[in-house]
Order: sequence, then structure tokens, then C-alpha cells
Amino acid sequence: MAFDAIKAELGILMTRMQNEPEDRHELYLVVMEKLNEMKAFGMPLPEDLVKLEAALEAEFAQDVRDSKRG
Repeated sequence: MAFDAIKAELGILMTRMQNEPEDRHELYLVVMEKLNEMKAFGMPLPEDLVKLEAALEAEFAQDVRDSKRG
């Protein structure tokens, strides 16, 4: 593999590492933001991201219900 290709891959990896969400709430906000951007541009929404958003939202709702009981 050429040096430039390796350098480019390392750059992409470093950027991804810096932009990784730290927790579930941050991930939810990132997914929600991306889906809202896509909606605003009239783009079709990827089903996997829609399902991930719904799953995280349900998980947070359950956390809230559990915290109110305990």
C-alpha cells in the first residue's frame, strides 16, 4: 500500500476517533441530528438509523420510568 494511502487512512481513523460519541445520550443526539438534516433536505431516511433512534429513545424512556420508581 502506498504511503499516501496509509496516511489518508490514518487521517480518517483519527478523525473518527475524535468524533466518536462518548455515551448513549450523545449517540442519540448525533443520530437525531443527522436524521433531522436528512428530513430537512427531503432525503430518504435509512431504516437502520430510524430503528437505532427509536431504540435509544425507548431505552431512555425506560430509564426515566425506572428512576421515578426507585
